[in-house]
Amino acid sequence: MLRSDSRQKIVSGGFRRTTNNRMELMAAIVALETLKKPCDVSVYSDSQYLVESMRNDSLARWQKAGWLRPDGQRVPNEDLWKRLSYVVKHHGVDFHWLPGHGESEENQICDALARDAARRSDLARDHFFEVEQRRKYAARGKTDRRRR
Repeated sequence: MLRSDSRQKIVSGGFRRTTNNRMELMAAIVALETLKKPCDVSVYSDSQYLVESMRNDSLARWQKAGWLRPDGQRVPNEDLWKRLSYVVKHHGVDFHWLPGHGESEENQICDALARDAARRSDLARDHFFEVEQRRKYAARGKTDRRRR
């Protein structure tokens, strides 16, 4: 949900197989990509994963380390963090955390939009996620038997 003065725009969607963290990142990315010109923006999210990563400069550290965590593992959701990194460069963005399922009318609306989107039958594939999942299963010598 994007708001500016008296204007509001609703953008909703999702992937058929993905994670909550990926969708929280996508919400911020798509909202920022929707803006037509650089501007100062406040992003409100109930995702501590998103907000705390942006507030504590994790993004800058991951970039500097070649998208590796201190333990040498790849940063989860690297593709989306890279995309978010690109889009925040064009705006002045402040990230704010708010409690999920709380008093915020906007958060309740966004939760309802997310639930409705998750039920859609025409959701796109999250190609990066699905390839990564298959790679992880193969590395463990297992087969991903879930429906594709």
